Amino acid sequence: MADGIAARAAALAALNAVCGEGQMLAELPEPDLPPSERARAKRLTEDVLRRVEPADRLLDMRLRKAPPLALRNILRLGLVEMALGAAPYGVVNASVQLARQGRKTQHMSGLVNAVLRGIDPTALAALPVQKLPRWLRQPLVHAYGREAVQLMETVFAESPPLDLTLRGSGGHPAGEPMPDGSLRLRDPGRISALPGYESGSWWVQDLAASIPAKLLQAQPGEKVLDLCAAPGGKTMQLAATGASVTALDISPARMRRVAENLARTGLEAQLITADALHWQPEGAFDAILLDAPCSASGTIRRHPDLPFVKDGSEIAGLAALQSQMIDRALTWLRPGGRLVFATCSLLPGEGELQLKAALERNPDLKVERVDLDGISPGWWTGQGGLRLRPDYLAPLGGMDGFFIMRLRRP
Repeated sequence: MADGIAARAAALAALNAVCGEGQMLAELPEPDLPPSERARAKRLTEDVLRRVEPADRLLDMRLRKAPPLALRNILRLGLVEMALGAAPYGVVNASVQLARQGRKTQHMSGLVNAVLRGIDPTALAALPVQKLPRWLRQPLVHAYGREAVQLMETVFAESPPLDLTLRGSGGHPAGEPMPDGSLRLRDPGRISALPGYESGSWWVQDLAASIPAKLLQAQPGEKVLDLCAAPGGKTMQLAATGASVTALDISPARMRRVAENLARTGLEAQLITADALHWQPEGAFDAILLDAPCSASGTIRRHPDLPFVKDGSEIAGLAALQSQMIDRALTWLRPGGRLVFATCSLLPGEGELQLKAALERNPDLKVERVDLDGISPGWWTGQGGLRLRPDYLAPLGGMDGFFIMRLRRP
């Protein structure tokens, strides 16, 4: 298929899977396309998912009745692509062709042509940004206030920049230095083609995701455990300190990515594929980093499919698992050892309330605050946890949402 139709068809298939079947983008097989077209399909899909609500509002003004989902996604795709600057003539022709290729949409190609030719794509930018689903928005408004949530939604509506964690003084791309030491790239292109990739001078890691390992403050020679280690950013951070690192994750496929990342950067860690609830180490650790399974509600800027797939029903089970993992990890610490617990969640039940409950179960634990570059004092909670939000640093492109706490065992 020529003229970008293959990438658009792959984007359409992904939108149908997310919006119609409730599948996460990460679970879908990669389309059989050249890397540049595969990247284009991914970008188109994510661009639409960030704008479904305003796009539908504009489209519904031109539609007399609700179209089937497959056709609506063709219209969404065409409208968003035009709104982001693609030539309308080419987009309309491609959208008509997509409709003709679909068994359920081939008889409605004329409708696609009429709607997209008659719509003003510049009106999309004037509409309010997409709201979070009620199951997530309501508790966030309760926790942070309506204005903060609206700012988060504004951040979620834009394609996020790419952050790199730098290692040493090796070569790296030109970018914007961030307050924490990360390097931010606005339009990076193909990652593997960037300067310093082959030499392992950096790795991709959101600014917020780099904070937990910094908070642990691993020292040369210390025995350190990285729990739920994949895809390896935190493992590499810890290994780069000179600590003796053990990295554990339950997923063999994801652990292969950790091994690949370590090999590229020339860093070393002992890799173990196991379930943390059943694995037992041979000895105690000086420090443990637990990046626990969570709702991932803090990562919507990078995973815009999440609000369409999840409904919050898994959160109670995840919170219970997090508590189990905290208590289990504490038993693996030597006396005086430290644990950093982190979740990429915005929900207090996976953050602030976990700290409260951990202290109630283990009253001898000490909560520690650490001064770190780029961390505003106002981001620390009254209990001593660190709350990172997508609306922080919003003028610079925001960050992922995290809750992080550092505990010291007596």
